[in-house]
Amino acid sequence: MEHPLSHSPAWAAQMAELLADDTITVQHIAQACCLSPDWVSARVQAGVLTTSGGSASAGHPSEWRFSSTTLVRARRIAGLEQTFDADPQLAAMTVDLMEEVALLRKRLQSMLEGEGAHR
Repeated sequence: MEHPLSHSPAWAAQMAELLADDTITVQHIAQACCLSPDWVSARVQAGVLTTSGGSASAGHPSEWRFSSTTLVRARRIAGLEQTFDADPQLAAMTVDLMEEVALLRKRLQSMLEGEGAHR
């Protein structure tokens, strides 16, 4: 699902700022997904999203920090949940598969480019 603000220049600038920063907060993820911080906390507690420290029980949600990869993952999960009324675990599994397919395609492309250089 395309994020409703994804074509907004202000949103793009904010995302560029976030992606360059290693201190993405619960608030940042909630804003990027257009959802509440409680949604983010629930997904961390369920193991669907991981904090930079890797432990959901470490500290208060206001102390949690996330990577830019987790931000992208959260947006994908939120989109699947909203579009298909998907269970969080199912949405996370689907995102895992999407990420795996993208990785495999990248590897295949790299292999094909390597073969072309040897001809």
